[in-house]
Amino acid sequence: MLEKFVDRLPIMKTILPNANIHHMPFYEVTMSETYQKLHQDLPPTKIWGYNGHYPGPTFHVQKNQPIHVLWKNKLPSKHFLPIDTTVHGAGENVPEVRTVVHLHGGATPSASDGYPEAWFTKDFKQVGPHFTNRIYTYPNQQNGTTLWYHDHALGITRLNIYAGLAGMYIIHDPEEIRLNLPQNPYDLPLLIQDRSFHPDGSLLYPSQPAKPISEVDPSILEEFFGDTILVNGKVWPYYNVEPRRYRFRILNGSNSRFYRLSLSNGLPFVQIGTDQGLLETPISVPSLLIAPAERADVIVDFSCCYGESIVLKNDAASPFPKGEKPDPDTTGSVMKFHVVSPLTCLDESSIPDILDTVPRLSSFQQVRMLKLSMRPDSYGRSIHLLDGRLWSDPISETPRLGSTEIWNLVNVSHGTHPIHLHLVRFQIIDRQPFDAEIYQKEGRVVPTAPRMLPELNERGWKDTVRANPNEITRIIVPFGPYAGLFVWHCHILEHEDYEMMRPFFVIR
Repeated sequence: MLEKFVDRLPIMKTILPNANIHHMPFYEVTMSETYQKLHQDLPPTKIWGYNGHYPGPTFHVQKNQPIHVLWKNKLPSKHFLPIDTTVHGAGENVPEVRTVVHLHGGATPSASDGYPEAWFTKDFKQVGPHFTNRIYTYPNQQNGTTLWYHDHALGITRLNIYAGLAGMYIIHDPEEIRLNLPQNPYDLPLLIQDRSFHPDGSLLYPSQPAKPISEVDPSILEEFFGDTILVNGKVWPYYNVEPRRYRFRILNGSNSRFYRLSLSNGLPFVQIGTDQGLLETPISVPSLLIAPAERADVIVDFSCCYGESIVLKNDAASPFPKGEKPDPDTTGSVMKFHVVSPLTCLDESSIPDILDTVPRLSSFQQVRMLKLSMRPDSYGRSIHLLDGRLWSDPISETPRLGSTEIWNLVNVSHGTHPIHLHLVRFQIIDRQPFDAEIYQKEGRVVPTAPRMLPELNERGWKDTVRANPNEITRIIVPFGPYAGLFVWHCHILEHEDYEMMRPFFVIR
């Protein structure tokens, strides 16, 4: 086992624009292969990185300041992780290495959204059937929030992100700055992921599930859980902090692992924001449940902890919610904070009682019932489905631009699915359990208890929601600000890559 808390937490570099085009910042970002030290006792690990680094550089952009980004693929023609050519979009008839970048949580025009079939190969020599343009435009017409960017190529998203293609994207706005929250260098992103390694330091991603599929090799896994935890690209790092308030923008960037985070000395998190920006009021929580792709914006006050060493712990089951609990010596630990640095200046930050206004949505034009289910494929593997449909089936969700819909996510499978909708932000209305036995016998959804409001720290704008097994999760979704072709999917990447993703089209 690798020794914990021996490497300092890295802080991702801020990317700067290469030029300005018509007063709009223009960036070039190159995907390339390199080797990087992920732990002091590991040899350098082969990774794929944006601008040659894992995680990629952080975008710090301003609200209402659009930017252009040219994403360039300079990766090898062969993948170094095992590709299952039986899953959608990854067959023998497409290039082995394909990339397309999605700004997760971005209100972005369809042509710049990173549609899974808008992929391109090295130097744009081959492009996918939905490829639109080389330069993406991000309008940034959103409130201050923490987004992230990652690969989204059809059928190999799980492998490309695992290889290192992920980075943070933070939108700042003047209203948020006026709140006097902790600012740089006390405002830090924490990108949490799990990985496994071969003894030579190379990334280990299994080519077969625990029960091998002899007819398919390599074969997709139902989920992947690594045996080490990385934060900002380092295995079990530490960070020296001052006895003051810190703002942590936490992102779960893992393929399948959920985290329930807590601090070993019992210090609470004060959550101030979620996926799409600030909550109305700060919410103090003793622990923080965060699914793949969810973000949590929190403040931790270390002012009374001088001299302490505090472990950021995890006790979420894998698979979630009924799998095995993590080993406290390995995946039950995330990183460590040493409260040993002297104050460099007086902490004048604050946590205001009121953060933002989140108007409750109530009027809507349509209600959809959408089942989250599973069935075996021809090899006996589980396929997870959205409303019983495959990726290749005709589009069935066609909301009108400017309309609002209620989506009832009826989870008849065995695990929690983090469901992400591109383009939009939404609110969670409630959750309601139903009788699993009646559903299995008769196919009817019969509620067994009253509707439950979302947790207080979920009552903000979201783009990813945890849909629990044997529950109806209701969300209310305003569709805009753009028409066009987008997708919704489970953000367990192994599910997304094997059919749990569907297109939707916003019509004018």
